[in-house]
Amino acid sequence: MINPLHFDLQSLRIFLLAAELGSLTRAAEHAHLTLSAVSKRIAELERVADCALFVRLPRGLELTSAGHGLIEHARGILDGVNRMAADISDFAVGVRGHVRVWANTSAVVQFLPRDLARFLAEHPQVRIGMEEKLSEQIIEAVENGKADIGVFADNVPAPTLEKRPYRQDRLILLVPPGHPLADVERVAFIDTLAFDYVGLASGSSLLRRLTDAAVSAEKILRLRIQVSSFDGICRMIEAGLGIGILPEIAVRAELLGAGLRAVQLTDPWASRTLWVGVKSEQALQPEALKLWQYLGEAGASES
Repeated sequence: MINPLHFDLQSLRIFLLAAELGSLTRAAEHAHLTLSAVSKRIAELERVADCALFVRLPRGLELTSAGHGLIEHARGILDGVNRMAADISDFAVGVRGHVRVWANTSAVVQFLPRDLARFLAEHPQVRIGMEEKLSEQIIEAVENGKADIGVFADNVPAPTLEKRPYRQDRLILLVPPGHPLADVERVAFIDTLAFDYVGLASGSSLLRRLTDAAVSAEKILRLRIQVSSFDGICRMIEAGLGIGILPEIAVRAELLGAGLRAVQLTDPWASRTLWVGVKSEQALQPEALKLWQYLGEAGASES
């Protein structure tokens, strides 16, 4: 039986180098080690794993099935060790605590950069770990303790969280030059459904909002292309591949200057609320509590 304590971190690093470069010689060069030292590390790793990780070929290396399986685990182990070292070094230089924030794309693009910059200017001893995720993933992460604070859309249920309004934004329709809707000032969503759409990837709260609205109108949302970011939506619309709905603040001024047109939506759901939520305010660490209160107050001050 394999003893996990026998795996050596340096050997795992060399294994990843060799897998990436496909050569023990090149791995040795990148690691500033001799070829014999690298070969010994790989041989020892294979001994501990009790199976071959590479097939030696005349012109390099090829991963075995076991080698492919080890790659993901090795990366996860080394990433975890690096995060651990970074966290410990932060405490050594005076950082008092870490706050894990997960937020959806709308919050990351529009509001959080400014708010977090102001918070950290007032609390330089706090370290914030930010991850951009889908609203459902954010709520689940806060529920199970993977995130301290979550920022998510108002159309995704979060019955187990303590939450408060964070910010409001407005959705607009973005159309390319020459489009039949380019000269319209305001439009109802139902009147746009005859055209092809560019949308976010499946699972996003914005796509859910559009799909729900289309279903309510007994229409079909014709998604021609799906991308993973607001910038991607803008680029696809700019190329004439469809129309799209996204937060007004996410539309760069230079795109409008280049001829794209932002059309106001008349639907009430086009005005959204972003929520900031925690599992339990009383259970928050002091630094997380400060940020939770700060974000709630920041939203209240602009409402």
